[in-house]
Amino acid sequence: MFDYGEAFSRNLGWLTPQEQQRLRHARVAVAGMGGVGGVHVQALVRLGVGALNLTDFDSFELANFNRQAGAATSTISRSKVEVMRDFALDVNPEIKVRSFPDGIDEHNLADYLDEVDLLIDAIDFFANSLRPALYRAARERGIPVVCSAPLGAGASLICFKPGGISFDDYFGFAGCDDITMAVRFLVGMSPRLPQRHYLEYPEIVDFVKHRVPSLGMACQFAAGMAVTTSMKLLLGRGGVKAAPHSCQFDAYLGRLYCSWRPGGYRHPLNRVAFAIAKHKLGL
Repeated sequence: MFDYGEAFSRNLGWLTPQEQQRLRHARVAVAGMGGVGGVHVQALVRLGVGALNLTDFDSFELANFNRQAGAATSTISRSKVEVMRDFALDVNPEIKVRSFPDGIDEHNLADYLDEVDLLIDAIDFFANSLRPALYRAARERGIPVVCSAPLGAGASLICFKPGGISFDDYFGFAGCDDITMAVRFLVGMSPRLPQRHYLEYPEIVDFVKHRVPSLGMACQFAAGMAVTTSMKLLLGRGGVKAAPHSCQFDAYLGRLYCSWRPGGYRHPLNRVAFAIAKHKLGL
């Protein structure tokens, strides 16, 4: 028989019993069940978070096998949301899961964010027409947003708090085409672009066709960073630096990069990074 206290007892020590109960009554929305989203779900469930809002309109396919948590021969063609919901319930039968298998848009964002304590952005790298609306809706409701991107053999992380710089002011998507938004998102997440130094097969990268490489271990790093930050925010301890601060750990290079870019996309160093990224990508 399932017992919540026993199932998550090994969290105690790093968490107090009172904090574990706070997580038990927290609701986290994870937008996207792909490369990082599914791993986020795994980490949140094993942390003992008691309620999740999950969304993704896609199904698993063979090309997902290198990195996506729910991808396996048994799940090909199955809804990503359904697979990750089943995983969550298999680990914690008491967890409350709201599923949005048709995705989210401006019409159902209010419902998706209803009673949510924290949002993790794990939507597709190129889904930048949706991303600003998602962040605005969270900001209007006082919901912090955590985003961690798998990059090379590591991951970056940025957090947006309701009282800090907004997504729009940091990334500056207004009036941009799809490719420019993708480049600005890349640079905003990775101002130093350390992963460019070991991109061995750049021919595979094609922003026009929405094709970028991604490694499974990078998704694991991303989930570790995102869910650790989420835990700190939900429990109100440890201190979390929000945008325009960001950080990136690159395991290949063995380095941690911390960046502070006041003004976001307007910052002179970010403008230099835009130029470097466009040159490296052949744009």
